[in-house]
Amino acid sequence: MQKIAPFLWFDGNAEEAVNFYVSTFKDAKVLSERRNAGGQYFGASFQIEGQEFNALNGGPQFKFSPAISFYVSCEDQAEIDRLWETLSDGGTPNRCGWVTDRFGVTWQIVPKIFGTLTSGPDGAASKRVFDAMLKMTKFNIEELERAHAAA
Repeated sequence: MQKIAPFLWFDGNAEEAVNFYVSTFKDAKVLSERRNAGGQYFGASFQIEGQEFNALNGGPQFKFSPAISFYVSCEDQAEIDRLWETLSDGGTPNRCGWVTDRFGVTWQIVPKIFGTLTSGPDGAASKRVFDAMLKMTKFNIEELERAHAAA
């Protein structure tokens, strides 16, 4: 187990959430499941893209908040589209690449190229990219690249 791993507290639907996340991401798997003496699902450890997570059926005491989110760096528009469609199904799409899934967990679905387009010596190009991003819900790489290239 890695030294630091996110711990997700669910209200009775941890098993459904873990199965959803493992089926959503290509490189994902359940590492272990925990059940109580009666066989009831208690929690699990799982992995997404090499990052370990823990899930617990902890009860209704705590809710997720967008104050903590998971940033997903996507290789291309197809990956953005696939993850966006899956994570927003039953959830809430938000501005600037943020989506809260049906379990209340917030994800940032961002193209890897975004960092390149918003850094470097051309501050005007970076500003155009940020301005374009602020108008988006789901990221559109082609529009970001067009904004960067505009003179």
